[in-house]
Amino acid sequence: MPRINPVSLEHAAENSRPLLDGVQKKIGFLPNVFRVLAHAPAVLASYLQNSAALTKTSLSAKQKEAIFLATSQVNGCDYCLAAHTLFAGKAGLSSEEILSAREGQLDAYALLARQITESRGHLGSEQIAAARAAGIDDAKIVEVVAHVASQTLTNYLNNVALTEIDFPAIDA
Repeated sequence: MPRINPVSLEHAAENSRPLLDGVQKKIGFLPNVFRVLAHAPAVLASYLQNSAALTKTSLSAKQKEAIFLATSQVNGCDYCLAAHTLFAGKAGLSSEEILSAREGQLDAYALLARQITESRGHLGSEQIAAARAAGIDDAKIVEVVAHVASQTLTNYLNNVALTEIDFPAIDA
């Protein structure tokens, strides 16, 4: 049972409704995480603006999903794991690759995301050197950190709220 109940579209603050409507049109339904974010319209708006900005990074959809899966696994967010298992499949990751990403083993991006999340950003010089050796330059390191930070917000929110998973079950 959720500890923070999702807000219905009709009961959302007036300034949140167009944002929620946009999410619903983009995804095809209104996921509970956005309905929980709607309790704080400024946070919902900020999250959506940040997410939109992060679509413009140099990372591929597969790399982003690997980052989201690795981060969500470390943070123990079942809601985000369900959502990003679906999105990762749509981005072209196989079931085996999804499981590998969750463990930080798919590629250097998943590994870096896992290391950042586990260490709360306190990486060792050897971890940075390994990322660079794998082709992750400074710009991409910054982008990975930004994606980890954004994902951590929803991970923590869903863990606090006990957001009900409303994504279809996918075997991965």
